[in-house]
Amino acid sequence: MKPLLRLLAAAILAGPAPAWCAEADQAPSAAAAEAAQTTITPEQLLSLISSGLQTRFNLVGDLQLDFANTWTAPGRLAKAWRVAIVEYPAGAGSSMVVRFRLYADTVSLGETSVALRASLWRDAWFAREPLDAGGGLDRNLVEGRRIDFFRIHDAVPTDDADPDLVLTRAVSAGAMVSWHDLGHKPLVRKGELVDVSATTGLLTVTMKGLALQNGAKGDLVTVRNPESLKTIPGVVVGENHVEVRL
Repeated sequence: MKPLLRLLAAAILAGPAPAWCAEADQAPSAAAAEAAQTTITPEQLLSLISSGLQTRFNLVGDLQLDFANTWTAPGRLAKAWRVAIVEYPAGAGSSMVVRFRLYADTVSLGETSVALRASLWRDAWFAREPLDAGGGLDRNLVEGRRIDFFRIHDAVPTDDADPDLVLTRAVSAGAMVSWHDLGHKPLVRKGELVDVSATTGLLTVTMKGLALQNGAKGDLVTVRNPESLKTIPGVVVGENHVEVRL
């Protein structure tokens, strides 16, 4: 019996087990479950609406939204909030009205509309030094600056510039490069001889022609037959190559 008595005495002297050990496998208390529920904040709602707008209009850049009018959060708690946009604006811009349905967990809180102020921040090209007409966007002469594309509509984004674009007019140092300053590189030039091809069925005829105007790919230009002096319209399909469509 002495060994048994010694074991009982040791258990009594050790005292109760630590509370964290006793509760480790227990389910969360009712208070903890209640604390997991929150109301939706204005920032959370704007973030949910922003995701819908970016997907709808395929927006590239940092879309920032703010309420044009005061918005009051619903007096309800939930573990998860969801927004279903039921009416989009006709287009994305600096001022938009969005109608949406708000869900608290799985419960719909009805439809409501909000007026929004928006900005879309993205890098655009600016001339570091004067740019001459006829040249391309030399990366050594331009730099990217962050602007709001909702307010400056003709800016050229730094990640969306076609390498075939050339300047159609000069741009001064410090000025923004706009789409009005650019055009596609001409593949056919006025006064030069070009290949002119005409296809009918399985037969293709090729001849030389004199270009009477400049043209980029896809442009309709007029060429002259040097022998007959007749002029015909054709579509630019490549470098010094015009196709006549019969």
